[in-house]
Amino acid sequence: MRINSITFPACITMLLLVFSIAANAQTATVSGRIEDEAGRRMPLVSVIILGQQKGIASTDSGTFTIKLKAGRATALVFSYAGYISQQRSFFLNEGENETIIVRLLPGKSTLENVTVRSEGNQRGQAGLISINPKLATLNPSPISGIESLIKVIVGSNNELTSQYNVRGGSFDENLIYVNDFEIFRPYLIRNGQQEGLSFINPDLVRNVDFYNGGYQAKYGDKMSSVLDVQYNRPTRFCGSAYVGFLDQGAHVEGTAAKNKFSYLLGVRNRNLSNLLSAQETKGNYVPSSSDFQAQLGWQFKPGWQLDFLGNISGTKFTLEPEESRQTVSVFTPFYSANLGLDVQYEGREEDRFRTHMTGLALTRETKSGLKLKFLGSFMKNMEEENINIAGTYLFGERSIDKTSPDFGLIVNPLGAGEYLKYARNQLDISVINLAVKGFLQRKLHYYQFGQAFENSDIADKLLEWEYQDSAGFSLPNNPGQLALNSSIAANNKVNIKRLSGFLQDNFRIEKWQNFTFQAGVRYNYNDLNKEIVISPRAGFSYTPTHWKRDIIFRGSAGFYHQPPFYREMRRYDGTLNTDLKAQRSYQFSGGMDYTFKWGSRPLRLTSELYYKGMSEVVPYDIDNVRLRYFGENMATAYAYGLETRLNGELVKDAESWISFGLMRTMENLDGDFYYNFFNSNGELITGGSEDQIAVDSQQVNVGYLRRPTDRRINIGMFFSDYLTTNKNFKVYLQLLFGTNLPFNIPGSVKYRNALEIPAYLRADLGFSYQLLSDNKADRRSHHPLRGLGNMWIQLEVFNLLDRDNVISYQLIKDFSNNTYAIPNRLTPRLINLKLVTKW
Repeated sequence: MRINSITFPACITMLLLVFSIAANAQTATVSGRIEDEAGRRMPLVSVIILGQQKGIASTDSGTFTIKLKAGRATALVFSYAGYISQQRSFFLNEGENETIIVRLLPGKSTLENVTVRSEGNQRGQAGLISINPKLATLNPSPISGIESLIKVIVGSNNELTSQYNVRGGSFDENLIYVNDFEIFRPYLIRNGQQEGLSFINPDLVRNVDFYNGGYQAKYGDKMSSVLDVQYNRPTRFCGSAYVGFLDQGAHVEGTAAKNKFSYLLGVRNRNLSNLLSAQETKGNYVPSSSDFQAQLGWQFKPGWQLDFLGNISGTKFTLEPEESRQTVSVFTPFYSANLGLDVQYEGREEDRFRTHMTGLALTRETKSGLKLKFLGSFMKNMEEENINIAGTYLFGERSIDKTSPDFGLIVNPLGAGEYLKYARNQLDISVINLAVKGFLQRKLHYYQFGQAFENSDIADKLLEWEYQDSAGFSLPNNPGQLALNSSIAANNKVNIKRLSGFLQDNFRIEKWQNFTFQAGVRYNYNDLNKEIVISPRAGFSYTPTHWKRDIIFRGSAGFYHQPPFYREMRRYDGTLNTDLKAQRSYQFSGGMDYTFKWGSRPLRLTSELYYKGMSEVVPYDIDNVRLRYFGENMATAYAYGLETRLNGELVKDAESWISFGLMRTMENLDGDFYYNFFNSNGELITGGSEDQIAVDSQQVNVGYLRRPTDRRINIGMFFSDYLTTNKNFKVYLQLLFGTNLPFNIPGSVKYRNALEIPAYLRADLGFSYQLLSDNKADRRSHHPLRGLGNMWIQLEVFNLLDRDNVISYQLIKDFSNNTYAIPNRLTPRLINLKLVTKW
């Protein structure tokens, strides 16, 4: 048996293809895929040009490509025995390529006319990446879902969170929409092993559009990205279920009342005990998350549609730590050792996070082409953190001699002490959002407009402190008094009312049909700091009409400002800066999209250059796994880079992609300077009470430093394959690589960027075997599983290379008051088993 494969040099060759210019084309192209009501691809579907005998049939993978005459109205008819035929109408320019998805419904073979309206060529939108949601259930990752696919594109350094960073921004700079409702994720103080489920249930998803920059004015006021998710609209009864070591779930969907009413229900549960128990800190982990989601639709009269979206989710994280054994190798010209940190714990951490979301949407579509959508939503987020953990530690050189009776023990103590962490934190957030959006098609123009009102109530109670004792001295060491290493106490309540709106036009100029433009402007006002921000945005796409190659050039420019929500306003000490202004940025991007064939298989190569200039920036530090903002507009920053992606069927009928990114992002904090102190001999003082024993000092201005997300190189790959002799056996590989990240010593100016987190490298491997096929006719009438659709079993190997990836550092002082950085590592290798079925 042989497994299809493609070599790495071949991938590089494809990435470096040179585009040639060929003869003038007088045709346009329509391509896409054809699916049945359950989303399964349909082979051998007839695709005929209306009024002609000319046509083709879809491939084994349900895809098709057909040439049409440009500059005239043309219709395609899609038909298959036992299914309702569909007709799609097109008016395309020379060399234009339109990509569509056709879904055929079972029934009599009669022709159903379908009116198609769109905003123009989707490929022409800057920063747009369309993601196949079905891959979310196949992608081997501890945190499965849509976000696991996005991480392959933008990179990641933490497999325990669904968060992602785009072009140097934090996760708080990303927008998420589900069915046009903006989703507010839980504002966890710590994001990692305590984190719950992502809001997005991949079993319910129909379409995923991800914008990693250059997005349009119709989207909200953030600086990095937009994830626009649309849930499925059911056409018949079906469902799915899965059970595994880490997660379980099920969903059902269907219609009633002559297809005027539809329902889509999903439930999930996840428990990462097996994954977390393999970490360096041993103990009793109980991380449990579950949620229930419902989408209901009712077309109560022609042109009117009422939709409901609801979500109830809860997470409980309990940890009773017992011990931790960490080791790091230190090599210098003067010192070489394997340093170890052994900690014995007492106490407990218990966190609870509950989120409720309800949304109603009323859509009115008139015969004149005007579409209005009225939206109302309510989100309630309740979080509790309860921590009371004490630890005693011994730090020193660890014996690695397996022949010694002291193997694994600390044989040369360098430091000892104890610490106590205490927290009683409560955060309640309520958000009410009312909005109206409008859409109007007029010849070469597609107008969009919207107005929204939002009311946010936030109540935050913080009581958190940490005591450290090293070799008998409380840290920080202040003789005569007991000092805490850190302490936060606050009781914050804030109400924010916002008004926002946008106006946008996607259009073409009649003389320049190969150009597509979009221009818009949005505003945002809040009554907390009385600030109004205006954000004009524009973009274009250009399709060369005289080129043989299928290439689209695209670009965008605009302002992307981000008014503070809550976390950015909270300073290190817990106090709020209610005068905080919006972070501001101007962004430029330009790139190209090239579709070609590798042999007989279609591939797409996308490249984009970008630049982001930022002012009024609120800097932050990453303290272990939580973001701690400075709470002040006290920095300027920039980010620039190149992103390239190659996706398609590297192996026939098996979708794969590879992403490569170069980036640099830097920031300059206001007032970030420190002093060097010198003794009477002019020698630099490196320890002690410098300001007391120094006779001279020199101010050092820090200038631009790397931002916490400054990862210079990112590589992500998702590869799928199967046995040529048995397509029921498939393999999936996810590979992530990212170069080092800076690590800032919290609260320090002099030692900002003092450490580096090593490169992140992770490979996750998945195998699946199909136990049942979709063809129920092949089963006997008394088969116990005759009512089910396909069924397969998945075996996943997480962290295949068993690499000790580092997420942060723990700072430890020895008896001489020297500081050492001990890495906090992520999860080791783990095997997961999952059974999935659909009907």
